[in-house]
Amino acid sequence: MAEVKQDSVVDDRYRVLQRIGSGGMADVWLAEDTHLQRQVALKVLHARFAQDTEFVARFRREAEAAASLQHPNIVAVFDRGEVDGTYYIAMQHLEGRTLKQLIDAGLTPEQAAPLIRQVLEGARFAHRHGVVHRDLKPQNVIVDDEGKATVTDFGIAQAGVSEITQAGSVLGTPHYLSPEQAQGFEVTAVSDLYSVGVMLYEALTRRVPFEADSAVAVAMKQVSQPPQRPSSINPQVSPALDAVVMRALEKEPGQRFQSADAFIAALDAALKDPGGGAENTAAFAPLPPVVAVPEEPVAEGTTAEEEEKRRRERRVWIAIVVAVLIGLLVGFILTRDTTTEVPNVTGNQLNVAIALLQQDGFSVGDVKRVEREAPAGEVLEQDPAASPPADEASLDCAFLTLFCSKPKVMLTVSSGPGSAKVPSTAGLSQAEAEKELEGAGFEAKVVSVHSKDVEEGLVIKSEPSGGQTTTKGTEVLLEVSSGPKLAKVPVLVGSQRSLAVQQIRGRGFTPSVEETVSKEPAGQVIRQSPSAGSQLPPGSTVSITVSKGEEKATIPNLIGKLRSEAVEAVRAEGLKPTVQEQETEVPSQVGRVTDQFPPPSSEVKPGSTVTLVVGKAAPETAEPETEAEGE
Repeated sequence: MAEVKQDSVVDDRYRVLQRIGSGGMADVWLAEDTHLQRQVALKVLHARFAQDTEFVARFRREAEAAASLQHPNIVAVFDRGEVDGTYYIAMQHLEGRTLKQLIDAGLTPEQAAPLIRQVLEGARFAHRHGVVHRDLKPQNVIVDDEGKATVTDFGIAQAGVSEITQAGSVLGTPHYLSPEQAQGFEVTAVSDLYSVGVMLYEALTRRVPFEADSAVAVAMKQVSQPPQRPSSINPQVSPALDAVVMRALEKEPGQRFQSADAFIAALDAALKDPGGGAENTAAFAPLPPVVAVPEEPVAEGTTAEEEEKRRRERRVWIAIVVAVLIGLLVGFILTRDTTTEVPNVTGNQLNVAIALLQQDGFSVGDVKRVEREAPAGEVLEQDPAASPPADEASLDCAFLTLFCSKPKVMLTVSSGPGSAKVPSTAGLSQAEAEKELEGAGFEAKVVSVHSKDVEEGLVIKSEPSGGQTTTKGTEVLLEVSSGPKLAKVPVLVGSQRSLAVQQIRGRGFTPSVEETVSKEPAGQVIRQSPSAGSQLPPGSTVSITVSKGEEKATIPNLIGKLRSEAVEAVRAEGLKPTVQEQETEVPSQVGRVTDQFPPPSSEVKPGSTVTLVVGKAAPETAEPETEAEGE
């Protein structure tokens, strides 16, 4: 393979300007597309991968899939190809800094979360189209000056089943691999979400969850060790955001967010209600211990009566102390506040709600799931209700309220809108189709499509199609006919007939040609209908009028005719006769035309003069004379 270097040209199209990046799989070059005069990022596969037929086949399939992903948060793929024994992809060239550079510079939680949310939106779009990234990391995210995050390298990061090679090295950065990737198991969309969780962790703490001396050691930690909570590193991280990160980094794929939608919903909820308040528990001091008062020895000289009196006084004081203590205890029991404020967790995802409640010392009771339009996992109701605005909830107390705990909170959680069959809408009007979809619990999105077979305003098809079962609330795409695609009538006036007919047929129209006399050159189009620029459906008739040239009069053969006959014949053709007499010695030529000019069959303009030579028997001294025939 010829080496790709500065000023070289790849595939006779991309002029290489400079190297802008290099990874374990490919080099990335800034190049100029000489066909479209634009700059592109050209990713050229390393030669060692080009020799692996299985990898090349995967590369081709996934490059095609990546090229179909058109989303604001995903880099656009323009082209792919093979050159000199290896493969390349031409992508959109992005200006800005990598997310890794921004993390190293320092981000607040309020800055980090929106950037990660954009990464999730790009991942969500790719997952819905069957593309799993497999190498999500901050180095693959470009953020422009306006804060827009764009994910690069979609669909081209997997080399074989596992990301760990036989030599124990990791293709890409091992710190972002999911446990199943590290173990060589199947990689799914949930694996991508683990990688996004690592990115969120790093954005909040400026460090990755696991560090080690080798890629294999990092991978082993991914599989076996729990991460440290982000809030223990950065106190600015809220409890709710803590819970989102820890859920994303669960070792078991089934315990993580199962979709980018769920991850986004939890992230939004954490930003909306970060929680993190101190526990509002009632505190009370323990009762002081009862201390036995040692009996004093009887002093010498003290009588039995005096000793008895002293004992009675001691019993009175002990009774008084006991009575006071009992009074204090009764007062504490009667005046103790046995209510507590309950945090509002409605609107949060279930895992976030549980974290918020446990943070405030509450436990979660029964969780009831119901079908609602709200996203799956969102808390709809809680019992006890949040206070305020509701009254404070009662503590669960035992033994005269001396021992109390906060009550369990019962939660009602959305299981999503449920599913239903998409109604069949083909052939319905747009209004009827939208009404059918709304009645079945779906949202309609309409796009206009040209069709020569379906009448304008009627539905051609829907996606998902009628009869398929899908989640309520899903957006159903309706393709509505806008009629046949119209073509523009070209400028035909001034063209030659053959060229005009060719242009009409080239636009899909039917030509209609008329001819007429005109001062314009013969064969030239002098009129057209409809006019140039008109929009017509294919098959429409376009009429043109073609000049036959100026009108001509044909001169008849007048030789041998009598003078009067010849004059009338000339006038009948719209010509002007002029007679010239000429002596003749032939008697039969006397009074008859012996010559004419122009000659017979000549074509002349109407009104032209035709000279007739008529024979006459002249006197011997007679001279020829010329006369014009009167009108």
